[in-house]
Amino acid sequence: MPSQTLSPQTTPLPVQNLQNKLDMDGFLQELQALRAEMDAALGEDDLQHLYKIESWGHIAHTVGVLTAGLGPNLLSIAGLSLSRTTRWLLMHHIGHRGYDRVPGIPKRYTSKYFARGWRRLIDWPDWMTPESWNYEHNVLHHSHTGEVTDPDLLERNTEKIRNSNLPMPVRYALMLALGVVWKPFYYAPSNVHAIHSKGAAKGPAGEYMLDRDGIMELILDNYAPYVLLQFVIFPTLFLPAGPYAVFSAGVNSLLAELVANFHSFLVVGPNHTGEDLPRFHSKPANKGERMLRQIIGSVNYQCGDDLTDFLLFWLNYQIEHHIWPDLPMLRYQQVQPKVKALCEKYGVPYLQEDVFTRFRKMLDVTTGATSMQSMT
Repeated sequence: MPSQTLSPQTTPLPVQNLQNKLDMDGFLQELQALRAEMDAALGEDDLQHLYKIESWGHIAHTVGVLTAGLGPNLLSIAGLSLSRTTRWLLMHHIGHRGYDRVPGIPKRYTSKYFARGWRRLIDWPDWMTPESWNYEHNVLHHSHTGEVTDPDLLERNTEKIRNSNLPMPVRYALMLALGVVWKPFYYAPSNVHAIHSKGAAKGPAGEYMLDRDGIMELILDNYAPYVLLQFVIFPTLFLPAGPYAVFSAGVNSLLAELVANFHSFLVVGPNHTGEDLPRFHSKPANKGERMLRQIIGSVNYQCGDDLTDFLLFWLNYQIEHHIWPDLPMLRYQQVQPKVKALCEKYGVPYLQEDVFTRFRKMLDVTTGATSMQSMT
């Protein structure tokens, strides 16, 4: 049956009651102590770790390029795909100022320089501009996590599918299909809309529609540079090897893009979506409640080693990331078990499951098979 709309349920989960039962001062003080511990440890280890993770992306890119003209093949597709998701991984943490305070950090790895201006084509050539993504994600999403005003609230954003009369298998198929094109069809327009929302007009169903300026920005500033780079310039570089090499490179680049889209959809989508996660219908009353919402409104995946974390973009530390968005990747590995233990000590829910279980739960919500819990 179609799901209900996003109006609050009659028996919302009492986040305020959870806050009232906590020794909130003690909880916040211990969190602050953990943060101070991480800040004091910042140094060369963080810089070398960043270089290491970036080098993995460079290796993947090299493999993808060297095999791209040999015919459509999985090795090139995997290499090109992984190199593109690595750039997104780096943009996520650097854009959050995760390395701004690391002693000796080169300025190209700071939030003021990474992917800015002409460096966008080097650091992060993606379907969206760094400026629009930083605003939509860093400002709006992190400031309104799980609230009905969160631009990344999937339960609301997929209402047309959730409330449709389509058979359930068709709804699941639509969501899986969205996964392979979700950046250009979903995320990039969402980012442009976030910046243009004040000037956007509402359509007949009440949803916001991009105005002419927003549409032109989406096409010229978001789509055109990426399409030109990945699907025109890249294949053209293989002209000396002949027409088949150009065709092969184009096919591998296109298929790599679909894989990269689905890989990121698999990892990004479930972080705040599931029938066991809340959505909020009011703003947090104070700093303590806001901190609680960041924890109970997020979910972690399996954690602990660089390869696993690399493939999960360090979003397997989503709880810690939403507490402290501006930590380097290495410090999330170190602080995660301590945050988990602290939540257990104070009775704060700490949700952690493997990514495939969370992906299924996300699909259940976005298709209307289940609904998120409602909190006032």
